[in-house]
Amino acid sequence: MLYLSPDSNWAFSSTGNFMDDNINDDNYIASDTSKLTMPNSKLYAKARLSPLSLTYYGLCMHNGSYTVKLHFAEIIFTNDRTYRSLGKRKFNVFIQGRMVLEDFDIEQSAGGAGKLVIKTFTAYVTNHTLKIQFYWAGRGTTGIPYRGFYGPLISAISVTPNFQIPLAVEPPQTGSSTKISRTSKALLIGGPIIAIFTALVVGIWIKRRQKNLVNQDPRALDLQIGSFTLRQIKSATRNFDPANKIGEGGFGSVYKGLLSDGTIIAVKQLSSKSKQGNREFVNEIGMISALQHPNLVRLYGCCTEGNQLLLVYEYMENNCLARALFVEEYRLALDWPTRRKICLGIARGLAYLHEESAIRIVHRDIKASNILLDKDLDAKISDFGLAKLNEDGHTHISTKVAGTIGYMAPEYAMRGYLTDKADVYSFGVVALEIVSGKSNTNYRPKEDFVYLLDWACVLHERGTLLELVDPDLGSNYSTEEALLMLNVALLCTNAAPTLRPKMSNAVSLLEGHTPLQPFLSELSLAANSLSSSGLRRNFWENPSESQSITAQASCNNTSDLSSLDVDGSLRHFAT
Repeated sequence: MLYLSPDSNWAFSSTGNFMDDNINDDNYIASDTSKLTMPNSKLYAKARLSPLSLTYYGLCMHNGSYTVKLHFAEIIFTNDRTYRSLGKRKFNVFIQGRMVLEDFDIEQSAGGAGKLVIKTFTAYVTNHTLKIQFYWAGRGTTGIPYRGFYGPLISAISVTPNFQIPLAVEPPQTGSSTKISRTSKALLIGGPIIAIFTALVVGIWIKRRQKNLVNQDPRALDLQIGSFTLRQIKSATRNFDPANKIGEGGFGSVYKGLLSDGTIIAVKQLSSKSKQGNREFVNEIGMISALQHPNLVRLYGCCTEGNQLLLVYEYMENNCLARALFVEEYRLALDWPTRRKICLGIARGLAYLHEESAIRIVHRDIKASNILLDKDLDAKISDFGLAKLNEDGHTHISTKVAGTIGYMAPEYAMRGYLTDKADVYSFGVVALEIVSGKSNTNYRPKEDFVYLLDWACVLHERGTLLELVDPDLGSNYSTEEALLMLNVALLCTNAAPTLRPKMSNAVSLLEGHTPLQPFLSELSLAANSLSSSGLRRNFWENPSESQSITAQASCNNTSDLSSLDVDGSLRHFAT
């Protein structure tokens, strides 16, 4: 059974038939037979049942983060000592396809029948649709007090956006404000469940055109984050005073600012005349506004007044990792524990993006200049302008490769083959830079070696990897931890993406929770090593064959493509 609301803003479906041999008409609505005493008792006087699966859909919603509250009360079973008290209801709950409750027992969670319990979750909407499913997995009783009284039961659902609805976007044209108010109090499923839906109705966005958002003017888009006026930002940055400039990006500059409430901010100014800048602006907002993690930079909001495209971030007191490691006048004395902490922070942030967040993301541009450092030298991944959603079961094949040479995985740089293993490769390069204090693209110990990674491969073959450790550290570092980090870096830069570890595995290795020994066989370089110069020569002399090279070497890297113009937009800058 499928029901679509008259305004097409929400729908629900119910699947299955109750095992009720003697009942002709299945009863999908439960009514309380006692007098409920909890607050808002009318909300729980009726509930919807389903024999197998009950799914609710919020349609045409703003993309972004929402708070979902599920309201439950067991109104069929009782607290007395009669047979009606013997029933057990257990079911699973999924939000956006992720299980949030397993074998959920309303009565047990609420502390008895006839008592309310509210479960609160955060949900991320990425395709304008919210899906909430209640599923009976065969557990609990099926014949108490009567046959057919089992399966999921829900009293009400409330959905509230965790962002301010943009005022520039017109609300759905469904009538007057009175009608919207009336709709917000309407029954969510046409009768049995009262919807606490005010915020959701206001937050609904009617998708009138199917154009690609990244090709539109960002000022016309619905941006689900905080909004700043141009006057506020000019005041904070002293009218973009050059003295406040703290970085230069491929599509604009970064300024330090001070808001009136004392908050220090970083303002990223993008060129509104650049179509690619527009794409990155929209992409960065869409990605990072739905993500929260200690190792991801925090986005406060944006400004799209006039011809300005401005992103407002938390301020990072120690700028970026590239400056801390490679720029002589800004170099920081990073001791070994700090370097290890930074490396672990990057790994944890990437593991979150790839495997833990509600939306799985491939960053595509992990490099030292995109790793920011706060006052405590904790690492924060930044610059999501090139990031892509990593949809399960789908591999991105792109004819427009974008990123930074020296950090791009070979399969992506040469063939546009993009998976989360491309980020793993980039992380491995950055890890080498952290240990050595040297830039992968600028360090050439000998003419034969194009990148730092080439030299690391040779040292690994010789069994002298510790020669890579930054001389500035002297002997003040753990040789075991340094060898571990270097070996993990080489694992991550394996030329074959399937042989690279997942970022969660890399975290576990770095933390010492997973032994390294089983992985060491994958670091055998001698048998199948492809030298950088050899692969580069093959690439230019046999371009058609280069598309099908089986990259078996662990240390083959993107130095092989150092002369390749990738989409005309390769970036070598600190943000």
